[in-house]
Amino acid sequence: KAQIAAVRRSSGDLVLNVDSDTTIAADVVMKLALKMQDPAVGAAMGQLTASNRNDTWLTRLIDMEYWLACNEERAAQARFGAVMCCCGPCAMYRRSALLLLLDQYETQLFRGKPSDFGEDRHLTILMLKAGLRTEYVPDAIAATVVPDRLGPYLRQQLRWARSTFRDTWLGLRLLPSLHRYLTLDVVGQNLGPLLLALSVLPGLAQFALTGTVPWSVILMIASMTIIRCSVAAFRTRQLRFLGFSLHTF
Repeated sequence: KAQIAAVRRSSGDLVLNVDSDTTIAADVVMKLALKMQDPAVGAAMGQLTASNRNDTWLTRLIDMEYWLACNEERAAQARFGAVMCCCGPCAMYRRSALLLLLDQYETQLFRGKPSDFGEDRHLTILMLKAGLRTEYVPDAIAATVVPDRLGPYLRQQLRWARSTFRDTWLGLRLLPSLHRYLTLDVVGQNLGPLLLALSVLPGLAQFALTGTVPWSVILMIASMTIIRCSVAAFRTRQLRFLGFSLHTF
């Protein structure tokens, strides 16, 4: 509601959304605005980092998670013309498009009830439905505070997962009009966790019923994790990304 009130009272061509716990670099507005010079772009997001990265082992893992989410997932989506979620901590929108979408945005329902989570993903989907592109600007850096304890982190992740699954339904009709890579990406995001669960549960059942260790399942998950972390470590030239394998648990 506050976001919508601000948009309606604003007068500029572009609107920058920044979370209250986020600090943006001095050149973020300029770099995002340059991307928005193309009238076909409806929204653009910057790269997120954890401002409290060095506080705990968890904040270090989350900082690496943010790097991967921005520089693998969002960067690949932008390459094919549609970032599927311009993250709330730092995103710029075209005000003329926002004004046309605000009524839909304000009255969003899920299973007949007003929705109160995942506003960034929902607004991004509305921009794509309006026929506009969404972009990622890697050198527009925003540092945000991340959870430093497991309980708040898991609640945050549950909220984000609900948003991903809910807005996938909204975005399914979009996919035929977008590059085929986006279909692969959306299917992977939604089926990946399910397939991982279906791999883990039989392994646990095997161990409980027979007392034997499901080495094939363990080795497959470990191999996928090591490959992903190794690629990230190579791209960043930072060995700390090898430790991201702990995030799998």
